[in-house]
Order: sequence, then structure tokens, then C-alpha cells
Amino acid sequence: MMGRPEGVKLIDENGRRIDGRKKYELRPLKMEVGVLKSADGSAYVEWGKNKVLAAVYGPREIHPKHLQKPDRAILRVRYNMAPFSVEERRKPGPDRRSIEISKVIRGALEPAVILELFPRTSIDVFIEVLQADAGTRVAGITAASLALADAGIPMRDLVAACAAGKVDGEIVLDLNKEEDNYGEADVPVAIMPIKNDITLLQMDGYLTKEEFLEAVRLAIKGAKAVYQKQREALKEKYLKIAEEVGE
Repeated sequence: MMGRPEGVKLIDENGRRIDGRKKYELRPLKMEVGVLKSADGSAYVEWGKNKVLAAVYGPREIHPKHLQKPDRAILRVRYNMAPFSVEERRKPGPDRRSIEISKVIRGALEPAVILELFPRTSIDVFIEVLQADAGTRVAGITAASLALADAGIPMRDLVAACAAGKVDGEIVLDLNKEEDNYGEADVPVAIMPIKNDITLLQMDGYLTKEEFLEAVRLAIKGAKAVYQKQREALKEKYLKIAEEVGE
């Protein structure tokens, strides 16, 4: 969390946040499935000002062969922020942060994917952040989960993610860029809603035990709302396919 410029207030006296939302309100969410013809599965997510694209390839044979696992597939995740995704142009290619987030996202997705059905193969997930505005890891997890489902990869459940945090001493849902930069804490959470399992739980900043528990509960509530949007996006795609077949 960055030091805040003098005079910047993130929540006003009426409880409204800097972008006009209430404390427990998500940013606008848009999801679309099957956006890339060349991928086995794909999804596009707009979450506030975030724009995230995910593509899935596989299961496919791994080369070199010594990387193969005899009893399961390997899930490989590459998270990348495009050079133009932020105000100050990024250097192209992976950096320490993108490598770390790739591992975090893989860990959040692995419990949901039934990897043992595809021994000696890899399932490759590519996440490209086209525009960033805080919460790109939860948006990336959400998009990647949709892309895996779109690819027909057997899954125990979708993975839905959301973050909560502390801003101006208040626990709020789904931090935007200003809140992430100048707030006191950020708690990203990913869940498998049907199983009610948490697959990701992180914290950046400082919270009391009570604040932490409140933030986790709020993030889970947000993730369940995200899950409903995921289901709608998948349903919309397959309703279109059914209509086309009917014609």
C-alpha cells in the first residue's frame, strides 16, 4: 500500500467510495466465453477498468518428456501484463511479480481441475492483462476458470475469486486502483463455491483478527456473486450453440 497524497479521501461522509460505490458493492462485471477460435477454450473478463483475456490449450503431450507426470496432467499457468496495460509502459516479458502471480493462480485453480484423468500431458493456461486497475489476479483466476470450462476440461467446480480490503478504516469489497494504492489492506480470496472450499487466501497490509475475518467473509460473498456471473456467461454461450444447431 502506497503513501496517500495529502487531502485524498477515499470514502466520503455518506459512505460513498471514490468511484461512487457503496462499501459492499462490486465494480461492474462483464464476462464472455469462447472469444478465441484458435484456443481450446477462452474467456474475456471486464471487471471495473480491468480487461483480462484467458486462453487454454490441452490436454496435450509435454515436451521434453522428462517433465511428464505418469499419474496426472501438469497445469501450467502464465500470467502476463501487456506493456500498455498500465499508465507507465511496462517492459515486455515476465518479471518477478508476474512469475509469482502465475504460481498463485495455478495454486488457486489446481484443486478444481481433475488432472488425474490426463496423465503425461499438460494443460496450459495463458492470462493476458490488457488493462489493469487493481484486482488483476482475482480477475485472472475468474477468466482462467471460465476458459478451462470452455475447453471442456473436467472440473470439480468453477473457481471464482474476489478481494476485500480496508480503506479509510472501513472494510470494503473489491478495491479499485486508488483504494489499492492508498488503502490499508487487501485480501484476495478464491473459492470453489459448490464445495465451499477456499483455494486462495492472501493478505497485503495490516488488519486485526476481527477485521481479517470480516474481510474474508466479505470477499467470499463477493466471489459467490462472481460465480453467478460465470454461470450466466457459460449458459449464454451454450444457449447460442443450441440456437445455431436448431436453425
